[in-house]
Amino acid sequence: MEGICEIDVHGLTRFQAKTLIDSRLKSASKGVYRLRIVHGYNGGTELRNMVRSVYKNNPKVLRVEVSLNAGITELVLREFF
Repeated sequence: MEGICEIDVHGLTRFQAKTLIDSRLKSASKGVYRLRIVHGYNGGTELRNMVRSVYKNNPKVLRVEVSLNAGITELVLREFF
């Protein structure tokens, strides 16, 4: 998949979600410039907080962007022009 890779972590534990995101981050091709993490928000904020705090300092992530949709956080891997 190229461009934006969407990862749905609804219903996963914090450990399972981090493992899945780490795996996709490691295997992302050069064509992928964003990982869209769908964590939801009605069931609590644990996954959202984990994604935003853990990946803001990841060397593969240029920046973490908060979406207008409260249940989504995007990890920007590189700029797309």
